[in-house]
Amino acid sequence: MAKVSKSFLLTNIQSRQLRQFRVSSCKPAFGIIPSSANSSIKLNLTTTTIENLCFTQGLLGKTFTKMPMYEIIEKGTPNSTAYSIYFQSGCGKPLSPLHDIPLFANKEKGIYNMIVEIPRWTNAKMEINMQTPMNPIKQDIKKDKLRFVANCFPHKGYIWNYGAFPQTWENPDHIEPTTGCKGDNDPIDVLEIGYRVAKRGEVIQVKILGTVALIDEGETDWKIIAIDVKDPLAEKLNDIEDVDAFFPGLLRATVEWFKIYKIPDGKPENQFAFNGDAKNAAFATDVVAEVHKFWQGLVKSKIEGSTISCLNTTNADSPFHISAEEAGNIYKEAPDGGIPQEISDAVDKWHFIHLK
Repeated sequence: MAKVSKSFLLTNIQSRQLRQFRVSSCKPAFGIIPSSANSSIKLNLTTTTIENLCFTQGLLGKTFTKMPMYEIIEKGTPNSTAYSIYFQSGCGKPLSPLHDIPLFANKEKGIYNMIVEIPRWTNAKMEINMQTPMNPIKQDIKKDKLRFVANCFPHKGYIWNYGAFPQTWENPDHIEPTTGCKGDNDPIDVLEIGYRVAKRGEVIQVKILGTVALIDEGETDWKIIAIDVKDPLAEKLNDIEDVDAFFPGLLRATVEWFKIYKIPDGKPENQFAFNGDAKNAAFATDVVAEVHKFWQGLVKSKIEGSTISCLNTTNADSPFHISAEEAGNIYKEAPDGGIPQEISDAVDKWHFIHLK
């Protein structure tokens, strides 16, 4: 069973009685049972509970390490078809990255949660799997082989942290009036342009700067351009023109990358709506709001989602809502092991492509 271990130390919880608690958790994918180091009594404490206790006791000098909001559980062997990344809350509750992680980290401030599928400079085509229950991140497979994107000179792998916004869905039955094409049946893609190379499965907080509209094999495939709110330049970037000012050449390289990245696989050059021009933050925000509404219809079964798994643990009004225990059983049944595939040297090959 996959486990995650963490610990934190609280001292002087009450001023009149010197006590020391070491609360440690070694939790399965479907639960957390903290325990006191000095007692056999098991305490049902959450991070929020302990934080509130510290504040009510006025302990300004406490030692405290905050638990992460989201954690990943890796199943199977990397570089195998069995490899998958599942999600859970910091307290061990299973979460679908598509349905259970909220779109907004702070709606009033326009801060969104982004799930990182592919760190910058890497080639493995990892994505939220729409068909597998609880929607783990898995590597795309083509002709029974793991898929890697080509290096199209001078670009090495993906040139941004690539991922998706949770609780979004590009409805394939909706014709987008601005592009004239249907949606691509996936959550909306996000390109995070900050300096830090993120980790696969990381949930980061970003703000929207703009979007480009890729037309991929006849489908609208929005690419939202965003930046991590913790990036040193984040406060200076608020709209699409700021990207050119602080990251000169990146928008042009982004359009070029998407035009050519499938050509080494024998496919034609991709096209863009709006002549490849990027739309501003307000336009992009409206696009995200629309695909969020499509997701709401999907998870509440008001829109037919075909083969998409909508199982979730947080949307109580969804007909696909399941208990944490049921979701935990899905995690336990996910395949472990797997035979690693040999990564061909061709993954590192440069492809020199010149557009006409």
